[in-house]
Amino acid sequence: GEPVQIAMSLDITSISSISESDMDYTATICLRQHWTDPRLVFHGNQSFTLDARLVELLWVPDTYIVESKRSFLHEVTVGNRLIRLFSNGTILYALRITTTVACNMDLSKYPMDTQTCRLQLESWGYDENDVTFTWLRGNDSVQGMERLRLSQYTVERYYTLVSKSHQETGSYPRLILQFELRRNVLYFILETYVPSTLLVMLSWVSFWITLDSVPARTCIGVTTVLSMTTLMIGSRSSLSKTNCFIKAIDVYLGICFSFVFGALVEYAVAHYSSSQKCAAKAPPEGPASELAKEMEEVNITNILNSSIASYKRKISFTSIEISSDNINCSDLTMKTHEKIKFVLRNKMHRIISYFTIQNPSNVDHYSKLLFPLFFMLVNVLYWAYYLYF
Repeated sequence: GEPVQIAMSLDITSISSISESDMDYTATICLRQHWTDPRLVFHGNQSFTLDARLVELLWVPDTYIVESKRSFLHEVTVGNRLIRLFSNGTILYALRITTTVACNMDLSKYPMDTQTCRLQLESWGYDENDVTFTWLRGNDSVQGMERLRLSQYTVERYYTLVSKSHQETGSYPRLILQFELRRNVLYFILETYVPSTLLVMLSWVSFWITLDSVPARTCIGVTTVLSMTTLMIGSRSSLSKTNCFIKAIDVYLGICFSFVFGALVEYAVAHYSSSQKCAAKAPPEGPASELAKEMEEVNITNILNSSIASYKRKISFTSIEISSDNINCSDLTMKTHEKIKFVLRNKMHRIISYFTIQNPSNVDHYSKLLFPLFFMLVNVLYWAYYLYF
């Protein structure tokens, strides 16, 4: 005959856990199914409840939960099943089930993400020629979603759909409950974002310490780097099975780690330039310095005598005969490879002098302004991208 029309409704009792590592959620639901069996019509206008053990004597739909990993029917104190028979042959069959259902999650914006999960009900063996599935009252067929209180999520909205599953054995009716879960980001701001931002600001304290205070500045740099490493490891430990995702929180911690490490490298560059400049200004020591002292003690009389003797010399240019045959011009010209060496040497000296820091104290002066400015700019771009795009 005609396909049996089965109307369903759901009561979501609880969603106990939503696992990002396993990508599933566990829910306890009361599934109610209504259909009409003409063989069970009786006279009168009353209804009565049958013992749950009589289910084995009745025809019931073979409904199952699609993408369910684990499910069980509650048995305390007896099997949580209800059979109610109406005079027109309508049957109400209710079950209390706890099921763990797969939910594919996109964690690229974690912890500012919104996940869409589904609860799908489908006929196992009866195709659309035998049964049809409908929601009893549309979206009002689902109850309890407004009362849910989850630890990390808030139910944004939910809606019901009617679909079909096309398989090799036929086309089967399917009902879909789709709901969106928005993660509460306040916990992650207090646990991860604020401490990482404060560590970056702590690394800037070294810019106000003099370059001579090597232990103080090194201690601040190394401590902040190690603390950022600990924060990064802690944030990934809770999602150990989803490390393949580059999440929003990983991007922010990577940015903070780069700024902290940059502050440590900045001090290394400034201190090295300062030490090189001091070494260049210091007077030479050893045999060279002793030779310079001896040259300074040369008697002024010897200098005057040598100058007078040089003036007494006479050079007669007319007596010099220059012959073009005696001059070897090849010795006066520079060879090609020597020219190339000379040009390359000059270029290298220019490049090195261009990157040489003339005043190392200016490095800290510019860093006090550039590091906070770039960090604020990166924060604006980061939050604008992950919150609005």
